Amino acid sequence: MSNLLASSSSPYLRQHAENPVHWREWSDEAFAQARRRDVPILLSVGYAACHWCHVMAHETFEDPALAAQMNEGFVCVKVDREERPDIDAIYMAATVAMTGQGGWPMTCFLTPDGEPFYCGTYYPPEPRGGMPGFGQVLHAITSTWQDRRDEVHQAAQSVTEHLRTNSGAIPPGPGIDGQLLAAAVASVLADEDHAAGGFGGAPKFPPSATLEGLLRAYELGGDPNALAAAERACSAMARGGLYDQLAGGFARYTVDAGWVVPHFEKMLYDNALLLRAYAHLARRTGDPLALRVVDETVGFLDDALWTGHGYASSLDADTEGVEGLTYVWTPAQLRDVLGEDDGAWSAATFTVTAEGTFEDGASTLQLLSDPDDLNRFASVRARLLAARAQRPQPTRDDKVVLAWNALAITALAEAGATLDRPAWIERAAQIADTLWALHRVDGDLRRVSLGGRVGAPQAALDDHAAFVTALLTLHQVTGDLRWRENALTLLDAAIDRFADPDAPGAYFDAPPGALITRPRDPVDGATPAGASLLAEALLTASLLAPDEGEAARYATLCDQSLARAGLILEKMPRSAGHWLAVALARLAGPWQVAVAQSDSSDGELAAQVRRVVPGGTVVVAGARDSLPLLQDRGPVDGADAAYLCRGTVCGLPVTSANDLSFD
Repeated sequence: MSNLLASSSSPYLRQHAENPVHWREWSDEAFAQARRRDVPILLSVGYAACHWCHVMAHETFEDPALAAQMNEGFVCVKVDREERPDIDAIYMAATVAMTGQGGWPMTCFLTPDGEPFYCGTYYPPEPRGGMPGFGQVLHAITSTWQDRRDEVHQAAQSVTEHLRTNSGAIPPGPGIDGQLLAAAVASVLADEDHAAGGFGGAPKFPPSATLEGLLRAYELGGDPNALAAAERACSAMARGGLYDQLAGGFARYTVDAGWVVPHFEKMLYDNALLLRAYAHLARRTGDPLALRVVDETVGFLDDALWTGHGYASSLDADTEGVEGLTYVWTPAQLRDVLGEDDGAWSAATFTVTAEGTFEDGASTLQLLSDPDDLNRFASVRARLLAARAQRPQPTRDDKVVLAWNALAITALAEAGATLDRPAWIERAAQIADTLWALHRVDGDLRRVSLGGRVGAPQAALDDHAAFVTALLTLHQVTGDLRWRENALTLLDAAIDRFADPDAPGAYFDAPPGALITRPRDPVDGATPAGASLLAEALLTASLLAPDEGEAARYATLCDQSLARAGLILEKMPRSAGHWLAVALARLAGPWQVAVAQSDSSDGELAAQVRRVVPGGTVVVAGARDSLPLLQDRGPVDGADAAYLCRGTVCGLPVTSANDLSFD
């Protein structure tokens, strides 16, 4: 036997290719080998930007004695949770059920049938802090497997039955109405950290999906408190250490409640979701900070994550095994780069103190107020960024994840259309073209690719749903019909593949397969749930589909899906931000604007409309009769005209976006 990870499509798995552990990827052969050898599966799940994954890899998986113990007693399987969210979801649920908590690296011991009987997360190589050493754990598992096999199978069957029971469809809850959604917004606002911005306490995560829901609650429900909370959160995140004050881009979260000290990994999905939220805020309020963050976040995506085939998944939390090595500064380091005067000025500007806000007297950079000299700030920033580029840099996970790139497409297309940045729309279309060509194999979607080579894992529900919305967004901002046709093809495939035939409106997160259960989680987390993303796709498709029967079917499926989100919105609204955004748009009508353009149109009216409409509004522009929403609708006296519709009721055409009334 040997380590088989060198040719994996996952950079995370490739990081373990030189381990003395005989790692192999998740496969039927791995489980068949476990049956032949009569040993358990040792399943290790992590991802490339995970700090503690690196720690355990270095301490444990590079240790020859521990590796020999692993190889002798187990078939060792490594999984990238970003490639296989289905596997991660199942065994994370088992880990939480057994231990009361989860996290990565995740370490599970399975029977050769895939049933978990012992789970945990990080284990040190030697006993430490009340945790057993990994060698002790391995010895105990082997002894139990050999001497108390009946107990192992009993525990495994009990856990598996629990997982299958808990993967059932969530029942329909209270009806989606204005009262429920207002109560959900009020509950979210009650959790606001008014002092520091955002919601809840440490660790503090960017409330990406919730921000979009709050902005729509203001636009569609008239709640000024929702807008104020979104503004406070966006300002606090952009001014704190969560945001890279030199190069743009957001880190995953901060370990404190004040947005000061980040966990330094930067994920594509966070930045895509936050790009959409900041662009929405910028077009609604004109806030210059939000506008700057939008521009810099796009710059970060293109400068730091562009692979030529889409955006990379992440930048690592560590640099050469040290958190923050690339990013933090001391006053002396600032002076070394900038000289005494600019060094002192920049220390005050970026809150770099003698005591430090991070470790060993170093500080993360914050920008708690706008600098008093913008030219000086630009010069200082450029010099610091150039100096930082000479430091060791975090590694990048070049894996292209379909769902996360789709979120970026939507954000880029919307931001480009509403903020008059056509290059961003072109970038979105470029990514969409690449994904459509590369990630479709024999008509089916694949989740990941690396270096222009598509991987084996099948696309999940979130991949399909996010890509449908991305393509429909491109259709709206470009008028290109191929985006709509491709989107509807994928949407029909997603419905066929993921719908639960026994529970209308419920969907599985993973395609059919041979796992011990078929996972689903309708709760919005770091990314929106696959089901809430699908609800958005269905709602948008119901307004854009050329066939009236299909449009009605999508609308019905959307309503059925939203009906199952009622309990989440009622009981845990902070974990239902995307559901809230979709439900608000649906309850509003949803709104649609069709801009009928003349032969000599300059597109200005359509651009104005996109700047003023509430979030979730479908906007199309084109010649009379060119699209379903433009059927029998044309210019007025030779001038472009906008037709505002709510559901099936439309108003009279207007020739100025200021005359549109969303009451």
